[in-house]
Amino acid sequence: MQNQEQMIVEWDVAIAMDDGLTLRADVFRPRGDERVPVLLSYGPYGKGLAFQEGYPTAWEIMAREHPDTVTGTSNRYQNWETADPEKWVPHGYALLRIDSRGAGRSPGYLDPHSPREIDDIVQCIAWAAQQPWSNGKVGMSGISYYASNQWRAAARRPQGLAAICVWEGYHDRYRDATRHGGMLCSFSRNWAEMQVRTVQHGRGERGARSAITGELVAGLETLAEDVLAVQRANLWPAFQREHLDGPVYQERTAKLEDIDVPLLSCGNWGGQGLHLRGNVEGFLQAGSRQKWLEMHGGTRWAVYYTDYAVELQRRFFDHFLKGADNGWNSTPAVRLQVRHIDHFVERFEYEWPLARTQWQRLYLHPDGSLREDMPPGMARLDYDPQASGQRFVSAPFRETTEITGPSAVKLFLSSQTEDADVFIVLHLIDPAGEEVTFQGALDPHTPIAQGWLRASQRELDIQRSLPYRPYHTHANVQPLEPGVPVELDVEVLPTSIVVPAGYRIGLSVLGKDYEHAGEGASLSNMKNVMRGCGPFLHDDEGDRPAHIYGGRCSLHFDGEAAPYVLLPFIPAA
Repeated sequence: MQNQEQMIVEWDVAIAMDDGLTLRADVFRPRGDERVPVLLSYGPYGKGLAFQEGYPTAWEIMAREHPDTVTGTSNRYQNWETADPEKWVPHGYALLRIDSRGAGRSPGYLDPHSPREIDDIVQCIAWAAQQPWSNGKVGMSGISYYASNQWRAAARRPQGLAAICVWEGYHDRYRDATRHGGMLCSFSRNWAEMQVRTVQHGRGERGARSAITGELVAGLETLAEDVLAVQRANLWPAFQREHLDGPVYQERTAKLEDIDVPLLSCGNWGGQGLHLRGNVEGFLQAGSRQKWLEMHGGTRWAVYYTDYAVELQRRFFDHFLKGADNGWNSTPAVRLQVRHIDHFVERFEYEWPLARTQWQRLYLHPDGSLREDMPPGMARLDYDPQASGQRFVSAPFRETTEITGPSAVKLFLSSQTEDADVFIVLHLIDPAGEEVTFQGALDPHTPIAQGWLRASQRELDIQRSLPYRPYHTHANVQPLEPGVPVELDVEVLPTSIVVPAGYRIGLSVLGKDYEHAGEGASLSNMKNVMRGCGPFLHDDEGDRPAHIYGGRCSLHFDGEAAPYVLLPFIPAA
């Protein structure tokens, strides 16, 4: 193909680190003498493992539902969650794919998201900026892992880094990824088993071979499993042990205020279990003067490769890495794909949350309704946290209404035990009373929004909390006194939904992970069947013992102390 003929490919290029270890990278760059900007990705998924082979079900879904992702390219160089060289090199970019320390072709101790990895990235950026084919400007690109490490690397202000595009990437290891509202999410354990250990350096003949070079994806040596185990970090026991935010999480969390590089943060309305919060908070908290937020829907791994996304990223990088006068600097700060039931409508805004938001409280009533008026008198609703919980439903909307932005829920809750876990779900309900779900970042049946909070970790950071976005310290434990209600403020992650006339909004208060009413779905790289929360489940028995978190709970309604959900209504233009 023409795209391949325009490209020089160098396999396993050596990049020396300051401790003497050599990382291995693949370089894709244009022919000729022109110096070009570099798009860098660094991660543990094996640069030699073809997308099609390593993630077959995800590839099939992408090719079927987004045919533009696989056209205009031979797809020979497609690699999980990194840019396709054939769509970038002909436009004057060099792509640098680096196997992270201890993964793929790079030797060393495998410690995902560690400070050592960020040291490596900083040195790789400097290396890329100094190459004879580089114009000295480096951008970072990629999805998920390749996105989240951009926040931490950019906070170091490395020499040569000129722009980052964080496509669905979390930044807070505790709140975004490992302990939602204080509850341990088992995704980290399953992810390490399914996607990282399979390409650890040293798997050799037990691993895959590159479909292009025929070389072993995970290194020439074939080491015994017990040897490999010693050469990788096992963070899961630390995550189980450390219930509160502390060093094990903070050293893997970005100092957003230190970021000063231009950034484009691209989030997914359906990424509730991992990246959504990070993209929004990263945009808001980053110290950069030049920053943009884009919000979309659809599958995480596919949208990045669409013509829409490639054009968006290219305009951003062209401006900051090539100096192109393409009008990017006059682009409004916020670009939303506003979600309707069966399509999205693009709209530009200038801030987040939207300045014209009409914040509306809908109060929970003991009869199961959501209403604008407060519930009268005193009442109590009991529920079994291991059963169905309690659902509250609004009246049918009289006219089409947009809800776009963050939400928060106020509850007054008691438990028969010393603690309780609260799972909040926002639903869209059709005129027949059926829930409408949406394609999430991974799960094809995702509700419109979710939030979580462990009641004993309800302490708010007063300086950082906002009415529509409570921020919890997760620094102290405040056990419940059985039967005595406590006040809870639950962060509900941002959403966008245009509610048609006749539809209703529902709110569920659960004591376990949400499950939709239909059949589950599977992906080859995910361990569990997805039933509404994707792989982001809170099912670790050690973290949620039944004798504590299975105790009967009660919601309390007491005049002025009334529970409610605060929703962001957007007036029609």
